[in-house]
Amino acid sequence: MIFDKSRILPIGLATVFLTAPALVHAGTDSGFYVGGGVGYTAVEIDGDGDTFDESDTSYKVFGGYNFGLVPFLDIAAEVSYVNFGNPSGLLDDTAAGVEITGFDVFGLVGFDLGPVGIFAKAGLINWDADVSYGGDAGGDDGSDPAYGIGAKFQIGSFAVRGEFEYFDVESVKNLSMLSVSGVFTF
Repeated sequence: MIFDKSRILPIGLATVFLTAPALVHAGTDSGFYVGGGVGYTAVEIDGDGDTFDESDTSYKVFGGYNFGLVPFLDIAAEVSYVNFGNPSGLLDDTAAGVEITGFDVFGLVGFDLGPVGIFAKAGLINWDADVSYGGDAGGDDGSDPAYGIGAKFQIGSFAVRGEFEYFDVESVKNLSMLSVSGVFTF
């Protein structure tokens, strides 16, 4: 077979025109975004002979930037403020409560299938906890790893997303949040 140089230009132009819609789609979800959500937080802390295993309503506000570099793939950086509520109950037959808040930063990678997408994220949380046990009160703070998975449904610039986040706080056996959020992309 002989290579025909006259076909290079038409094939090259056809390739550009056929891939252009995919490249345009890559940038449609890119840019800055803000959101807020409500959720359910579970906190589990081991005591001397018992476990504090309580939950409460929580909320978060967040913002980020979706780079939109590759079609159907979201690559984003996100920061948020999280209030895990004020779970209270009994620990070793003594009234106990904990109030945890934090600022976190995540790297997020997602895959879009039309208006539906799935994502995973990993990062760090800088947390602050106020603890009450009987008549005593104290506090603790630190920075620890955080992870999450979720799904979203997007129409235009607005999306609804549900996610599960796990915060690997060293002094807590389990700190996790299940939430639903609204997100607006600029």
